[in-house]
Amino acid sequence: MAAGGAGDPEGLCGPERPGAGGLALLGLAPSAPSCPHVCPLGPALLFVKTSQGKEEGRRFYACSACRDRKDCNFFQWENEKVRECCLRLWYKNFVLLPLSKRRFCQECQQLLLPAEWEEHSDHQFLCDISTAQLKSPSQLLYPLENKKTNAQYLFADRSCQFLLDLIIDLGFRRVLSVGTPRLHEMIQSKASQEEDFRVRSLLLDIDFRYSQFYTEDEFCHYNMFNHYFFGGEAARETCRKFLYQDNGERVIMVTDPPFGGLVEALASSFKKLMAMWKETEKEGQNNQEMPMFWIFPYFFESRILEFFPSFSMMDYQVDYDNHALYKHGKTGRRQSPVRIFTNLTPSMIVLPVEEGYRFCAICQRYVSSGNQHCEICDSCTSKDGRRWKHCVLCKKCVKPSWFHCNNCNCCALQNHSCEKTDAGCFVCGKAGHKRSTCPSLSHTRTACQ
Repeated sequence: MAAGGAGDPEGLCGPERPGAGGLALLGLAPSAPSCPHVCPLGPALLFVKTSQGKEEGRRFYACSACRDRKDCNFFQWENEKVRECCLRLWYKNFVLLPLSKRRFCQECQQLLLPAEWEEHSDHQFLCDISTAQLKSPSQLLYPLENKKTNAQYLFADRSCQFLLDLIIDLGFRRVLSVGTPRLHEMIQSKASQEEDFRVRSLLLDIDFRYSQFYTEDEFCHYNMFNHYFFGGEAARETCRKFLYQDNGERVIMVTDPPFGGLVEALASSFKKLMAMWKETEKEGQNNQEMPMFWIFPYFFESRILEFFPSFSMMDYQVDYDNHALYKHGKTGRRQSPVRIFTNLTPSMIVLPVEEGYRFCAICQRYVSSGNQHCEICDSCTSKDGRRWKHCVLCKKCVKPSWFHCNNCNCCALQNHSCEKTDAGCFVCGKAGHKRSTCPSLSHTRTACQ
């Protein structure tokens, strides 16, 4: 098992503890494994269990910094290589257990073998873990909640099924699932149940807990904000091999990053994954981009297009199981703002007509029912699903709740605070310009650069 206390029934992880029957610190060993922290603490330390008058015990690695196993329960025997065969063997042993002996610790967020029960006896756990639950780990694991680094809003079945159907209809056979565990497990589940199902998936995710459910060929511990593979070169090679299959053809990247994350950092990592795919050096693909679905709120459209000019935003509203607002079926301003950005030709993305989407022959793409074509803009301009209106003064379409303000010389909400006030610029206080064009601000930026 890659993480958790499997094989460490006494929980003796931590710094050196002298005395008879204790632990001895052997120090930092070459090629030592690293703990699976989101903020890595570097290589683990090598320990050995000692007993007075007896031979030296078996050596193992444990966290170099955390003394309490509640802070870090990483444990690995010295001669244990966390390879596919080990993960498969551990997982196979768990699956072979009768239903009554399958347990999941809710506090430690890990599956438990019977030998580990005593260690977790004072924890809350689930019993009778079914095979269906094992194939849907996102239903067992608590979602992470940091909106800027690892927030886990999980696709609702409607959106997940739509994405998978769309991927199949477009002819893709491999999906690089970057931060989309719900889509990955749907693909994995179908592949195990349907003999003629040909789609395969590799999950790249910062949530290390998924390693106990998938082999190395199915999951890589990955940080999408800095393109970091926690498993080192071996994990990179797994990703490369997945992208290289079929000479790089029929593969698509689908990503659903935390909405509070930096777009620039995400774009940099995605471009590196695309470059990895491009290394297949298939003839005629010099100017091609790896096909991609980037799922993100519509109000980040300008930022995404800044880094990926070839992308277009689709009108499909993505909804989530564990988000109070991003639900399907809501109307007006309460509709989900999450959309699909893609570098595929928009006319290829067929949206469900039964949900009100229709094809605009002029724009050559599917749009929502409320997104009416503006003859002046020559485009279906709505972003949020409502019918927008054209402002002659602004020379563009705006939200239906906005009105043109002569003071601001642009459209805004009727009860907004005008930027043109006697107080002047918010930064320097002088009149005649806005904060965004303040000379003082530009001087500060130049100095920082």
